[in-house]
Amino acid sequence: MTERTTVRLPADLLSRAKRKAAAEGRTLTALIEDGLRLVVAERRKLAKGKRVMPRVSTATGGRMPGMDLPFSALQEIDDLEYVERMKPFK
Repeated sequence: MTERTTVRLPADLLSRAKRKAAAEGRTLTALIEDGLRLVVAERRKLAKGKRVMPRVSTATGGRMPGMDLPFSALQEIDDLEYVERMKPFK
């Protein structure tokens, strides 16, 4: 079932749409209908869209360049920081 509606368009756009419809041998209504179908279908595609996957690290592990400390030294630094955080406030 089709319905009637009023649409307000800029004069230059309406003029161009009428010329395009005439050049293609169809009605202005058919042109507007096809345009709306395209816009609605595009929105539906965007709504479904591609899933955005979280970025995956390409790191290969190990220490950063310039980090020459052995693991035990890093662990000791971490332990000392933990002890400092656990001290009661004075």
